Amino acid sequence: MSQNNNNASDQSNFQATVCGNRCLVEMPTSFTVVQAVAFKPSFQQILNTHADLAAIALDLRKTSFIDSSGVGALVGCWKIAQKSSVRLILQNVSQQVMTILALADLDKLFEIESSVPAPPSQVAMGALSPKLPAKLPSPAEVPFVTHPSVQSRAKRLLDIAGAIVGLTITGLVFPFIAIAIRLDSPGPIFFGQIRCSWMGTRFKMWKFRSMVSDAEQQKHLVKNEASGAIFKSANDPRITRVGRFLRKTSLDELPQFWNVLKGEMSLVGTRPPTPDEVERYEIPQWQRLDIKPGMTGEWQVNGRSTVKNFEDIVNLDLKYQEQWSLMYDIKLIIKTIWVIFNKNSGAM
Repeated sequence: MSQNNNNASDQSNFQATVCGNRCLVEMPTSFTVVQAVAFKPSFQQILNTHADLAAIALDLRKTSFIDSSGVGALVGCWKIAQKSSVRLILQNVSQQVMTILALADLDKLFEIESSVPAPPSQVAMGALSPKLPAKLPSPAEVPFVTHPSVQSRAKRLLDIAGAIVGLTITGLVFPFIAIAIRLDSPGPIFFGQIRCSWMGTRFKMWKFRSMVSDAEQQKHLVKNEASGAIFKSANDPRITRVGRFLRKTSLDELPQFWNVLKGEMSLVGTRPPTPDEVERYEIPQWQRLDIKPGMTGEWQVNGRSTVKNFEDIVNLDLKYQEQWSLMYDIKLIIKTIWVIFNKNSGAM
């Protein structure tokens, strides 16, 4: 990072000017994964070099494009600044960037100066706020495209058609599943869990309950057999007898067709992460949030119950983003149906 304190050097694309106990950093026009990965260690270098800093201001007046990795870098730098008791200030934030920050309620996390007024926050992220969004922004409200699938009308039409068919099937089997759940274990029929959608937007994902009603409170008692920012246990004692059948057949996921119809999810996409998973992400892993999560995807058709390394899941998700097309979605949907009806398939 170039630093200008009566002298400057060209160590990177970020120009930093130190004046007294305050540092001003000029941010690039585009703040995506390449810039984001380079920026975090440069930010740490500023703190290491200038131990007397009281504040670091990031000037975003030129920044017109930021993706989920850029957001992840800002959050990561905020955490670093907090540990060092240094104020992190965002200056001259454009409307486009402010919209993205507001989607994840990060306009309330950061200290913002001389910025364009923020639109009302639609959703919270992580542990910052308990609010939930009324809906995801429509394609017309998206300030820029982080991935072509986000604004694909054909993909959205496929989602709506699939959701209608899926909800029809759900309605037909609901009475039988509801009775089985109630007879097997006391508690609600449905289980709702907060997950993260496009750019970290939070929503409640629905399933048929497959665990005991106080499963979340018992989670700390179960050993995590996965590595990285995911939780998996092959013989989770919290799963009920009916729940194991529902998971084996993927019937527990039928209520997610409602999330697809609302536009919070897609039929095909990346694995929907929980907020606590997102908080553990390294910057490159934030790329998963450049698209909507899906009911199925590469992780589903490639043995999701056996994939226990988070990096493998990330690689599968990024593979999907690279190869995405409408026909590729249809191909994965067909593969998913085959996996569900294959007697050797399973789910966790």
